[in-house]
Amino acid sequence: MELNIIPNLITLFRLLLVLPVAVTILNNNFQWTLALFATASLSDGVDGYLARRFNWMSRFGAILDPVADKLLLIVTFLLLTYTGHIPGWLATVVIGRDLVIVAGATSYHILFGEYEFAPTFLGKLSTSLQFILVLLTLLNLALIPVREELLQAGIWLVFFVSSISGADYILTWGRKALAGCKNQKN
Repeated sequence: MELNIIPNLITLFRLLLVLPVAVTILNNNFQWTLALFATASLSDGVDGYLARRFNWMSRFGAILDPVADKLLLIVTFLLLTYTGHIPGWLATVVIGRDLVIVAGATSYHILFGEYEFAPTFLGKLSTSLQFILVLLTLLNLALIPVREELLQAGIWLVFFVSSISGADYILTWGRKALAGCKNQKN
């Protein structure tokens, strides 16, 4: 086995954790959910570190890594909303942002061809805060009561940063699309 596939294998492992996370949420087994979600969260850092540290980056990994993150977060937000532990309006903002980004990237690809998708600082911050909010929520449900003020602050922080990040992606890709239109006319 070539070592450069390790980050991709870790990402695939994170993708496989989505189903057990979903099942444990639906079964109100939040200790297991916390353990699985924390493992998935850590694996995101590990695969990214290995890919950068040893230059084991690949196009496959660059596509699969954010897909694994988003699928894990979307499923978790949906189910924690369904079970009454995260407000529905927040899940709508978080998932809506991701759908807008995917729709925009797909439209750009169809209209203008291949593109290099690089996450922005705000995008990474938004995703990190979403992971932290889910971890705090699961910690509160599984083991240790988390102060309600901290959970509420996390909810509002995720709301604001996700909203700003979504607007930033729209503006960035809107500019790229306008430039693509101008290039096609020339």
